[in-house]
Amino acid sequence: GVVSGYFHLSRQLVAEGDTVAAGTPIGLVGATGRVTGPHLHWVVRYGNVSVDPRSLVELADSP
Repeated sequence: GVVSGYFHLSRQLVAEGDTVAAGTPIGLVGATGRVTGPHLHWVVRYGNVSVDPRSLVELADSP
């Protein structure tokens, strides 16, 4: 299946395995770890394959 990860959050608002509706905040952007400023590190994997998360956004936006 598809697994996604959201890193460098200052606070998580949901737990792993939670079901969330579109538009529901899942966390607050932070600057944890070895970073130079606040940002979101978003990772998506399909099985053992890394997927560009932007392709999922583009797919959702297409008719």
